[in-house]
Amino acid sequence: MSKDSSVHAGMNMPSGLFPPPQRESSVMSKRPPFVKVATLADMLAGSIRHIVVHDKPMALCNVDGQLYAVNAVCPHMGGPLASGRLEGCVLTCPWHGWTFDVRTGLPDHPGGHSVSAYEVCVEGQDILVGWLKRPGQ
Repeated sequence: MSKDSSVHAGMNMPSGLFPPPQRESSVMSKRPPFVKVATLADMLAGSIRHIVVHDKPMALCNVDGQLYAVNAVCPHMGGPLASGRLEGCVLTCPWHGWTFDVRTGLPDHPGGHSVSAYEVCVEGQDILVGWLKRPGQ
């Protein structure tokens, strides 16, 4: 193999066609920052609040002191999930009753579509929301 080529998927390819692999740390540094969306005093247990982070509408939910954020638009017909009902970890769309687990964004019914779930952290009294959760988090 010449100096001007590299192996990609088992084939010799001219160098420069594919970027070098990135380390996890460099990928992580390109994620958008966490954004303050509320304070702990704003979010009583069982409450839902409509928030917008990085131009994405989200529903911030307090389940017994644990905070979760999911996409605020129901994938069924665009219903406003932040106006829905929260029972335990299950968020119900007010329009047609579709249900989602706020911990994961997964549907609480077979065959349904999921909503995106986002990272939430607390710093002091501030609630911050950041990037998408990874599967299994």
